[in-house]
Amino acid sequence: MQRKSLDVWVGLFIVVGVAALMFLALKAGNMGSMSFAKVYPVTAKFDNIGSLRPQAPIKAAGVVVGRVGEIRFDDKSYQALVTLNMEETYKFPKDSSAKILTSGLLGEQYVGIEAGGDMNNLVAGDKIARTQSAAVLEDLINQFIYSKAAEGKDSK
Repeated sequence: MQRKSLDVWVGLFIVVGVAALMFLALKAGNMGSMSFAKVYPVTAKFDNIGSLRPQAPIKAAGVVVGRVGEIRFDDKSYQALVTLNMEETYKFPKDSSAKILTSGLLGEQYVGIEAGGDMNNLVAGDKIARTQSAAVLEDLINQFIYSKAAEGKDSK
């Protein structure tokens, strides 16, 4: 009887361990909050996507309204072509804008949608024309250093 009880506890420990590893793997792959809601794809072109990844959230007013689908490089316009899978329950005007934002100072990047004022809504296959690329931390640091260096030259 004692051996059987020990086997049950060891088995339970292994099941909890495997569940914890699966949870960590899903979080690391940014798939922990997968949704099976119906979506409609919308595309947007960005000059620089930073470290945006597929399955990154799409947020409006802090609420997740979709997920990034596919990211490709358009060799005609030399821009990143991002497919945004918007949940069908959320409708946005055709003149909405998209920008790549960062959670916190060094957090994950996501797409922020800002609603426009058009009477017609985005539908599957539409393109968001107004976009704003990611702010790259290295570029911001370089701008700060060069502006300080230019101030130093002017004071001499």
